[in-house]
Amino acid sequence: MQTLLGIDLGTTGVKAALFSAEDGHVLSSAFVDYPLVHPQPGWAEQDPADWWQATVVAIEACLTGAARYHVQRSDVRGIGLSGQSGHAPCSCPKTIFASA
Repeated sequence: MQTLLGIDLGTTGVKAALFSAEDGHVLSSAFVDYPLVHPQPGWAEQDPADWWQATVVAIEACLTGAARYHVQRSDVRGIGLSGQSGHAPCSCPKTIFASA
């Protein structure tokens, strides 16, 4: 079965959903929250490493949930991504620059 994976990196957590590419039926979804850190009064930050870890856990949960439809990783044909802002901190090899 061909599937599409949607990932929404929100302000309180990440939601992942796996859809049938044929009819858009939701096969599985998962939400994983992450903390908001207040390093100083009036500040609010999140650690991009928490975003990444939550995303991995949410995707794994979606794939596990879709197993009842006999979905495999190789069935994912596309990925859609939305986020809480217009940027994503990236680095190689897997080094997080700073909280955001």
